[in-house]
Amino acid sequence: MNARADLPPPRPTPDPAPAERVLELVPHRSLTPKTARIFIVSVAVPTFAVALMFTAQGFWPVLPFAGLEIGLLTWALRASMRSGLERETITVTEDSVIIRHWDRRGVQSSVFPRHWSRVTLHAPPAALHPSRLVLESRGHACEVGRFLTEDERRSLAVRLKQLVGNMNETPAL
Repeated sequence: MNARADLPPPRPTPDPAPAERVLELVPHRSLTPKTARIFIVSVAVPTFAVALMFTAQGFWPVLPFAGLEIGLLTWALRASMRSGLERETITVTEDSVIIRHWDRRGVQSSVFPRHWSRVTLHAPPAALHPSRLVLESRGHACEVGRFLTEDERRSLAVRLKQLVGNMNETPAL
C-alpha cells in the first residue's frame, strides 16, 4: 500500500510565458466619487445659506447665481472625475510594443515592431507647454502619457528607452 496515495498527482509545469513587461499609466485623482459628493455638499450648504439670507432681505437675484455657481462647480468636478477614468497600458514583448489607450470613447490600440521602434521625448514648443513622449516606427507614431507630469513623462521615457532600445536594437527584457 502506498502511504502517499492521498496526495494529488503532480501538476505539469506550465511553459514559461514569453518575456513581457507591462507598464500601466493612470492619471492622479485625489477625489473619489464619495469625497466629491461631500465636497459639493460642503460648498453648496454655506453658499445657499448665504444666498437665502440675502433673498430674505429682498436681494432675490443672488439665489439664481448661487445655483449657477454650484451647478458649474458640479459640472467641472464631473468632467475632472471622467478624465480620471483614462488609462494607458504599454506592453513590451520580445518582438512588439503594444499601446492600449482607454478613454470615454473606447479603446484604441497601436502595435509597433519592437526592433524598429524608437522612443522620442519631444521638447515643448513653447514655455508652459507640455513635452510629448512618442513611440515611432516606420512612419507611424503614438503619443503616450499625455496626462502625466513632466517629471513622470521624463522617467517614463527613460524606462521605455531601456525596454525598447534604439532603432535596430532589441535589449533583453
